[in-house]
Amino acid sequence: MAYSQKVVDRFENALKNPAKHGVGRFDPKDADIATGMVGAPSCGDVMKLDLKLTTDSGQNDERILDVKFKTYGCGSAIASSSELVDMLKGRTLEEAKAIKNKDIAKALDLPPIKIHCSVLAEDSIKQAIQDFESKL
Repeated sequence: MAYSQKVVDRFENALKNPAKHGVGRFDPKDADIATGMVGAPSCGDVMKLDLKLTTDSGQNDERILDVKFKTYGCGSAIASSSELVDMLKGRTLEEAKAIKNKDIAKALDLPPIKIHCSVLAEDSIKQAIQDFESKL
């Protein structure tokens, strides 16, 4: 199985400069932080996604200001997390909900055997949004 150059670049960039590529965490107790944590028992990958949100008082619309992740797993899982950071920044929660695993897989040219990594990323979005909505 060969990784696409996009996967390799995302993975290596996240390792070389973690802070620049969204590796890290926010305090999940903060009211403006939403956290989603998912895992894939079949391969052992675990992905934790933190969203820093704001409410636009003019439109009553939550927007994602910043994103952090911690992922334990293969290069494709880390690359999927890193790609997700860029896909989420600046979006509303409604726009974030529209991101699907196939969007992530396509952006990275993930090999078919690694599609579960993009599924983890999509599931982490859903779980983070559920976390935020439970705080309202």
